[in-house]
Amino acid sequence: MIPSSSQMAVELRDAPLAVEKQAQGLARPLAALVARLRQTAPVVVVTCARGSSAHAATYGKHLIERYLGIPVAAAAPIICSVYGEQLRLKNQLFLAISQSGSSDDLIEQAISARAAGAVTTCIVNDTESPLAQACEFMLPMGAGAERSVAATKTFITSLTALARLMALWRSDADFGGAIDRLPERLSASMELDWSAALPSFAETDSLVTIGRGPTLAIAREAALKFKETCNLHAEPFSGAEFLHGPVALVTASYPLLLFMPTDAAAAGMRQLAEKLRAKGAALFSAEPGPAADGRLSALPADHPETDAIALIQSFYGFLPQLATARGTDVDRPPHLQKITYTR
Repeated sequence: MIPSSSQMAVELRDAPLAVEKQAQGLARPLAALVARLRQTAPVVVVTCARGSSAHAATYGKHLIERYLGIPVAAAAPIICSVYGEQLRLKNQLFLAISQSGSSDDLIEQAISARAAGAVTTCIVNDTESPLAQACEFMLPMGAGAERSVAATKTFITSLTALARLMALWRSDADFGGAIDRLPERLSASMELDWSAALPSFAETDSLVTIGRGPTLAIAREAALKFKETCNLHAEPFSGAEFLHGPVALVTASYPLLLFMPTDAAAAGMRQLAEKLRAKGAALFSAEPGPAADGRLSALPADHPETDAIALIQSFYGFLPQLATARGTDVDRPPHLQKITYTR
């Protein structure tokens, strides 16, 4: 449950309303973008993002490959911004994600992609930003002001913008209905109690986060937030990747946080959880059901893709408690600024 004193807590409580209002701001630009994509369907999608936005792009990759069968690759902006090379992207979808829309390398990559004939699209919170101006299509996050340095509300609205894109692109009424239910579920998610994990996470120097399918992006975002807000080293893995070497790290003093998906990927993740517990791992699993035996409460399953978004809201709600226990300021991480400029 969220302590009320932090700026992050205020923004987390704002997130459900931001998601609800987002639908109106995205209606026209999403319709125009989807009409264009249906006119000339891309055979590849290239994403471009940094930090939490890159984790949102991981979620977008899952959606696009899972539901449309279109391969998705992450661009390396250095190819354009430093080496001056242009990718061959004619008629392909270039998708940039950025809170500020001000990072030079993303802007240069977008300009290059547009010159190459790509359908350039960005998801941004600052609709007047250079990145918004550089792209043919601009999808506003609609998060509103976010003053806490670590991104939370903008990450959630990035995910929901991607979810809305997919629901419309596929004409998927079931998915769209789940997005409509999401604001209420976000409000409920941030009140769930994950304090059972507090002693273990407060006392460790390093941990692992694990996800798969729709929750891989959530695991990656959680690992970043452990670093940013709690001065706690964390590494993210997919459930499959973790067995290819990193499993050797498992001990009773090395905690693992598993974000359980609610789709077909759950069966393999449950098998992994059983194996890890048999090895004596200090495993915590965020999944539906009562909080017991290392399980951290999650809402009952609704739709796999929006269930994942609800999970990150629950995790964010836990962060201020953990930061307090570790003596860090959740709103003002050391050495970080709200806007990061890279080239």
